Amino acid sequence: MSMVYSEDDRMLADTAEEFLAAQSPVSAQRALRDSAAPLNYDPKIWQKMMELGWGAITFPEELGGLDFGYKGLGAVFEATGKHLTAAPMLSSVVLCGSLLQQLANKEQQTWLTDIISGEKRLALAVDEQARHQPERIDTSVTNDGGGYILNGKKAMVIDGVSPDGWIVSAKHQDGCSLFIVPYSEQVKVKRIKLIDSRNYAELSFHDLKLPAEALLGSAGGSAKALDRALDLGRLCLCSEMLGAAKLLFNMTIEYLKVREQFGVKIGTFQALQHRAARCFVELELAQSCVISALSIADNPEENIASSVSLAKWKLSKVADLISGEAIQMHGGIGVTDELDIGLYLKRIRVAQICFGDADFHQARFSSLLA
Repeated sequence: MSMVYSEDDRMLADTAEEFLAAQSPVSAQRALRDSAAPLNYDPKIWQKMMELGWGAITFPEELGGLDFGYKGLGAVFEATGKHLTAAPMLSSVVLCGSLLQQLANKEQQTWLTDIISGEKRLALAVDEQARHQPERIDTSVTNDGGGYILNGKKAMVIDGVSPDGWIVSAKHQDGCSLFIVPYSEQVKVKRIKLIDSRNYAELSFHDLKLPAEALLGSAGGSAKALDRALDLGRLCLCSEMLGAAKLLFNMTIEYLKVREQFGVKIGTFQALQHRAARCFVELELAQSCVISALSIADNPEENIASSVSLAKWKLSKVADLISGEAIQMHGGIGVTDELDIGLYLKRIRVAQICFGDADFHQARFSSLLA
């Protein structure tokens, strides 16, 4: 298992960096926030990402993918973290794409083909409250002749506003079932505003009729596939947080080199050097956790749960440390909207709680080892 990015991974990362720096800088995220864009991302940039093949990176060639692996996708997510790029890569390609790859029948694979090409977009609806508890499912499904009737609510649906459909988890036959729910006016969608100014929604289903072909996988038997999809989503989110933390760290180091106090550069103060050194060491450890988990994820037979929880716990702690130190070392200007630090801080805070915060993954890691 390699603990560093390969040459191909670095080439993909460089391509992503170059594209995002030119097409989706942090100023673009500011503009989306200030304009209250309906999707909270730029559809033109999203389509260009798909034209670059980013939606196909991890999928096998027989499904129209590039079979590049999750380390390559992790490098792309790291670049999106550095530039704060908002796009439905996580929700549609990683979460829903991996579920379709695992469970879709021949007819349902048309959804996967359209996701890989970027022609359609799905969002995963799992959680039913603010805190991440995927095993707690109150949304119910009843059989209705040859189809189903869906009732319930979902919270914190990432990119849940105006997709082409949702993949919804429901309690069914003493287990977890997943259903592909195409966009419909019968699904009540409420936009949620969070501090990172991205696309989140609450969904409500009231006696929503679904055809038999809406069932994804076997009835009551989708929990294992859902766990793997969530772990892959957590891992890509870790890569994004890693990119954001790296950018904040580099921004802070550059500030220490130029800011003067008492007639000298503040980077010469030993106390600040020690704090910066601690951030650097913790950042390197966090990167090792992420790359290790990405390497394991490329083997579908491997159980990635413990590696992913370790990475999510570590990145949540390290991103918290570095974002806090970035504000402290910049001083008063660090908490103003004039600098980009606040935008990174807000995105990191939301990413920390998505799919389980540090406490959630510490407990999960302990239970998995036990």
